[in-house]
Amino acid sequence: MTDQLAAATRFRALHERPEPLLLPNPWDAGTARILASLGFEALATTSFGVANQLGRTRADRQDILDNCRVLSEATPLPVNADLENGYADDPAEAAKMVADACAYGAVGASIEDATGDPRNPVYDFGLAVERVRAAVEVARGLPVPLVLTARAENLLYGVAGLDEAIRRLRAFEEAGADVLYAPGLRTLDQMRAVVSSVGKPVNVVMGFADPAITLEQLAEIGVRRVSIGGALSRFALSAFLDGARQMRAGRFGFVAEMASVSELHEAFHP
Repeated sequence: MTDQLAAATRFRALHERPEPLLLPNPWDAGTARILASLGFEALATTSFGVANQLGRTRADRQDILDNCRVLSEATPLPVNADLENGYADDPAEAAKMVADACAYGAVGASIEDATGDPRNPVYDFGLAVERVRAAVEVARGLPVPLVLTARAENLLYGVAGLDEAIRRLRAFEEAGADVLYAPGLRTLDQMRAVVSSVGKPVNVVMGFADPAITLEQLAEIGVRRVSIGGALSRFALSAFLDGARQMRAGRFGFVAEMASVSELHEAFHP
């Protein structure tokens, strides 16, 4: 618990400095250790990356928790857990997953307002806020100062627009969330509008944004955390597919672009 408390304290402090926290998303012990070797200061799970690793379209609740433990034990870095919607509609049931993630080593967690139902992709406003309030209550009762992130998913699903995302984020802030996050922001102007509308740190995920946007620009508009979601997993699988297709066609040029054994051993060295 002493190590987890130290990691939780460090993770919270990383949100309070002027420069943004770069929060990459590994999916197993190997990718976590590679990221740690490159100097990243914290890690975040990716439910999409876990699903990809398992060969499924979606990871289940226990898969996510097990991945929290794997990543938390792989390096000393703080780990933020992508808990999707808590795998429950009921606020109290969804909030239990925050406590479970902490028990599996996470020092941060995100809860989102996506339902998983394509006919009604985001929770009604009142229920969404109630779910965040319940998660905050659980987080505040934990033995470590867990950082709770509340996510407004409506932009990803084409439900209303930026004004609705901001309305939800403001309500999540009032409910006690520590970090606010609206996946689907694509432009600096959209990001600036969100940052200027709330008082808590804002996470921007670059997996859905204009890739020409730089970290320096994000810092200038006040973004405090930058993640990548499942993009590194997709990028890695894209390289795997390209190499496999070359091999299937009887070509092997991809071997010239492999990471060296020494480079990997250096990252994995205890």
